[in-house]
Amino acid sequence: MEAARALVVGGASGLGAALAVKLAVRGARVAVADRNAAGAESVVAACQTAGASAHAVIVDLASADGPAAMVAAAVRDLGGLDIVVHCAAAAPAERFLDMTASAWETALLVNVRGLALTLSAAGRAMQAGGGRIIAVTSAASRMALPNYTAYAATKAAVDSLVRSAAVALAPHGISVNSLSPGMMDTPIQMETEALFAAFEGRADVDRFKAERTARIPLGRRTDPSEMADVLVWMALDAPAYMTAGRLNVTGGLDKD
Repeated sequence: MEAARALVVGGASGLGAALAVKLAVRGARVAVADRNAAGAESVVAACQTAGASAHAVIVDLASADGPAAMVAAAVRDLGGLDIVVHCAAAAPAERFLDMTASAWETALLVNVRGLALTLSAAGRAMQAGGGRIIAVTSAASRMALPNYTAYAATKAAVDSLVRSAAVALAPHGISVNSLSPGMMDTPIQMETEALFAAFEGRADVDRFKAERTARIPLGRRTDPSEMADVLVWMALDAPAYMTAGRLNVTGGLDKD
């Protein structure tokens, strides 16, 4: 059986980095795409240590031609494409009454247009042989978050894009699903929560975080490694009949 060929978007750190290495351990050939060249190369080295073929793809998802060029580079380096997992996101945090055009522009370009163009380019690249596409969404897409409005709104757009892409690409044997990972300890999450605490005039960030954690029914946060296990299952092991779905793995924070 030939090794799966996987593109991990936002693979230089956090969830994307953990996923790239776990896919490599499972024998997949991996393209690690990110704007952080040094981080991407570091993850590539880790994938190669695991015995897999891996390549770095440097991309600016906010540019008009970045997503298509990224997919083309992955196809060139891997000899084709079977799996695309889109983990990248911009997460600006600002008070509702202090919203800025620049924060909205960044969130819309990366989280919405960047994903949409990636889905389209990946669909074209995979339409002859089928495959699986997974986008990372968020419990924020279903919440009222006045200090996180741009992020939450653009993650709601991710949910819509996944549904549209799933229907458009189904005739080509391509499934499209999303994962909502809830509160996950990553560098972006830590920075965001510090801002949330500041917006609310809270000096004790650790206590603030503990109070947020207490809202999770299972009583704990997750981490990139645990969520990467879920993504590996979705990419390699989930039933082929699964498409247009949103998988909530949030400890009960996101309820269906």
